[in-house]
Order: sequence, then C-alpha cells, then structure tokens
Amino acid sequence: MKKFAELFWSFFKIGLFTFGGGYAMISIIEREVIRRKGWIEQKEFLDLLTLAQSAPGPIALNTSVFVGYKMYGYRGALSALLGVALPSFLIILLIAIFFAQFRHNPVVDAAFKGMRPAVVALIIAPILGFTKGMKWYLLAVAAAVALAVWYLGISPIYILLAAALIGLTIAARRGKEVEQ
Repeated sequence: MKKFAELFWSFFKIGLFTFGGGYAMISIIEREVIRRKGWIEQKEFLDLLTLAQSAPGPIALNTSVFVGYKMYGYRGALSALLGVALPSFLIILLIAIFFAQFRHNPVVDAAFKGMRPAVVALIIAPILGFTKGMKWYLLAVAAAVALAVWYLGISPIYILLAAALIGLTIAARRGKEVEQ
C-alpha cells in the first residue's frame, strides 16, 4: 500500500505545481520518475512518452497512467492517474466557484501574464531534452514535421501513422538484413 501512496503523492505534487498543461508537465514528470525516484530509465520514459502522445487524451494524464502501469500494473496506473488529475480538478472546482469574484482583478491578471513566459519555458524544456543525442538528420525530420503541421495544417495523426509505417518498414528491412 505504501508504494501506491508514494506513487500517488509524487504525481499529486506534479499535478499541483504544474501550470501550462500537459506538455509543461513532461519535464517535471521526467525529473521525478527518472532522476529523483529512479523508477524507470530514460529510454523507457521516452517509449512511454511516445505511447502517451499516440494515445487519445491529455499527454500528462496518459504519461502518468503508463508510468504507473509500468511500475505496479493497474493499481499503479490508477494511483498515478488520480494523483496527477486530482489537483487540477480541485483547483478548477475552486476557480469555478469563486471566479466571478476575482475575474477582473488586476493582480490576478498580472499574475497570469507573468506566468506565461514560465509556461512557455516548461513546454520547450522537454523538447530540448529529447533532442540530446539525436542525429542531425532526425532533428531535421522533426523540424520538417513541425513545419508541416504548423504551416501546412497537416494533421499530426497522419504524420504519426506515416512515421509508424516508416519505422516498421525500416525494422523489417533490418530484420531481413540480419537473416541474410
């Protein structure tokens, strides 16, 4: 029971102190589960993150579920999910209850404007972290894909499907090369 409480509490803190959405949470999740707790390896985390990105739903919730499941099965997944989601739920509930009272408060408005650069940094940090060790041509592919999504409006779903097919083709060719 202690292991589930520890998992819940770790993800509760992540959910409580992260602003800016799921992508902003990734670097904090990474730091907690890899560096602080040593629960999983970097490569495993990247694999789980790829899976979380491919699955429907918010990436931070998906990542927490996959990390929890990797560690302790279904109960671990539930513990991590509740931990990461509960703070947001409670904060949104409180905001909804009291929003009308402070909606036009200049102090609140200034605080939100001040947090924007930090949120952008929290989103960019994991992206830069994931590029470490990548070959130059993979970085070029990532940049081309980002531009295709952003400028050309190509759906990320099509790009993910194409990337999966390319990966399977490369793996199949390598498998044939090994057999010969």
